[in-house]
Amino acid sequence: MQISHSIRSAGGGGTVRTEDHGQDSPARACVGRAEEEHVDSSVTKGLDALSALARATADGRRHGPAVTVSELARRMDRDRSQLSRMLTAMTAEEFAVRDDVSGGVAPHWRLYATARDLTARRLRTDGLTALEGMAAETGESCYLGVLVGDTTVTIAERVPPGSRQLGSWIGRPFPAYCSDCGQALLSDADDEEVAAVFARTEFVRHGPNTPTGLDDFLGRLETTRRRGYSIVDEEAEPLLYSVAAPVRDFSDEVVAAVQVVGPRRRLQPRTDECATAALRWAGHLETALRGA
Repeated sequence: MQISHSIRSAGGGGTVRTEDHGQDSPARACVGRAEEEHVDSSVTKGLDALSALARATADGRRHGPAVTVSELARRMDRDRSQLSRMLTAMTAEEFAVRDDVSGGVAPHWRLYATARDLTARRLRTDGLTALEGMAAETGESCYLGVLVGDTTVTIAERVPPGSRQLGSWIGRPFPAYCSDCGQALLSDADDEEVAAVFARTEFVRHGPNTPTGLDDFLGRLETTRRRGYSIVDEEAEPLLYSVAAPVRDFSDEVVAAVQVVGPRRRLQPRTDECATAALRWAGHLETALRGA
């Protein structure tokens, strides 16, 4: 409710006056409709301004540069004075924040924190829906993982009936350099960022193809970046094969990965099929996270 009050106050506009012809008179009803339309219009304009502000500041990234009111007015084709009053009201209500150095405006950090919390919740709910679709399509065990330090952690899973999996992988960390989804989760990080992640990591052998060190991992990661999905072939453990696709949030950053995991003898001949399924359901999950 605060945003509609603030935007309405900032948007200007006079008060409609009329004579009192009774509670249910046509004149009073007309005034009521006019006031409702004014509020709806003000809220719509305010939300449009907030959306434009988010897009203008580095595609919604929290640390993107602030944008000047003049530039935002030009992009929106709006009157600068009206937009300035609206943004001032938004700043007072902590929907926007002014940069003391440039004088520009950016979305308040609180909005990003709220969006991150919502993303984390939707990863678990919509993520499970995506895994159900992947498992039904492939007939294999499917997982959703996130990066935590130099490990990956499973936050959701869907295992088909008859699976020989012992226990659940949810909440269990595994080294990111050889996990089923480690490469997919790090696919949007540059080499320096990846080196920082593994700065204190010892590359222990878990399978016959486990990366031997950082350079080995970076070479495989470059292939994953070009391909758009990862293939982990006996890196996590002997005879295990997996295909994983990254999932991006509203800021276009990789926040999770979906993966299909199973015996090498069964999955390797179906690599293309599994990759297609992983990419498709990763896309569905991205759409849900972005609220599109």
